[in-house]
Amino acid sequence: MFIDESVITVKSGDGGDGAATFRREKFVQFGGPDGGDGGKGGDVIFFADPNMNTLLNFKNIRKLSATNGAKGSGSRCAGKNGEDVIIHVPVGTMIRDFETNKLLLDLNKANETRTLLKGGDGGRGNIHFKNSIRKAPKIAESGRSGIELKVKLELKMLADVALVGYPSVGKSSLINKVSQANSKVGAYHFTTLKPKLGVVRVNDTDSFVIADIPGLIEGAHSGIGLGDKFLKHIERCKLIVHMVDISEIDGRSAIEDYYKINEELEKFSSKLSKKNQIVVLNKVDMLFDETKIEEFKNKVKVPVHEMSVISNYGIKELINLTNEKLKEIEYEDIEDIRDLDEVLQEVIKRKEDWIIKEIEPNVFEVSGQVVDNVLNKYVFLGEEGIIQFLQVMRNIGMEQKLLQAGVKIGDTIVIEGYEFEYV
Repeated sequence: MFIDESVITVKSGDGGDGAATFRREKFVQFGGPDGGDGGKGGDVIFFADPNMNTLLNFKNIRKLSATNGAKGSGSRCAGKNGEDVIIHVPVGTMIRDFETNKLLLDLNKANETRTLLKGGDGGRGNIHFKNSIRKAPKIAESGRSGIELKVKLELKMLADVALVGYPSVGKSSLINKVSQANSKVGAYHFTTLKPKLGVVRVNDTDSFVIADIPGLIEGAHSGIGLGDKFLKHIERCKLIVHMVDISEIDGRSAIEDYYKINEELEKFSSKLSKKNQIVVLNKVDMLFDETKIEEFKNKVKVPVHEMSVISNYGIKELINLTNEKLKEIEYEDIEDIRDLDEVLQEVIKRKEDWIIKEIEPNVFEVSGQVVDNVLNKYVFLGEEGIIQFLQVMRNIGMEQKLLQAGVKIGDTIVIEGYEFEYV
């Protein structure tokens, strides 16, 4: 089975909380702070595995997560870091944000390793909050949360050469003769139901990878037939070998076939239409009227290569011509690749900074990104911790926001389920 798209949710690990502990030591207030730092959460890492050629492994996978960092503990012991999750994908896989379709990673090199989401940092223990005034801090940092993201895995096969053309023009027969691809062959449409890769050995030093792309038909770019599912694989190739049945034994016009296939490439992607092509007129041995070749040349105004796969005529010459053309062409990126951190900032949704709403008469609930940031950053212990939390919130502007929302003295303020009277 060949699967070239899959959607999964990935999540990096949360950082462990720092510890707010005290050592037991005589004549030292609370024994002195000795809380260790929390461990870092695991990362989400993608690996371009050259031994994979399908996304079939992800058919029944919905979510992959790295592990969380462990909490810090007493005696300044740091928590254990979370384990990374390493996701193996085929070479040529593009990772996109599911909601916006923005490109995050393009894994087009074998054995390439890329980190998509970094795990949350571990929180600092209370030993970091001791100073000349606060000798026994009952406060520690919370571990930073990991990031959860729904992504689309999109496989675009890596091939130097793409064989394109109408069904039954001889593409499968050609790739079987020049490589070990073993594509199905038959005189009916859509014999090939998935792209096939084959390695062509030109000589002792040169070789190239060729892909047999399933037959395209008119309207393929918009989903007619099978073409739209496979046109994406041509985008990575350096060169297109465009095969045409010059014998016209199926009743189609070779010239019209040529123009219609190029039109489908243009409609799917302007980059496809601009790729270098070698136009091959196949089945010349079955011609009843050899003037058709000259008619084709005069009409389309492009160089053509005459060939008969069945009789082996012109195959060796095509391989050598293709090899020479490939040496002149450089790979190009399918899309402009932007900085990953910049794109992640755009696709990861944030709450409003302050959300203050009156949930019932004289009762106001405070929430939002600012509240989340404070609660994610610190661990507050006991009544002293609550006072410290309110002091932090006041210092970052909560009182002003409450007054703007119409809060009056005596009203009730609710934050994360805790109720306070506004005074």
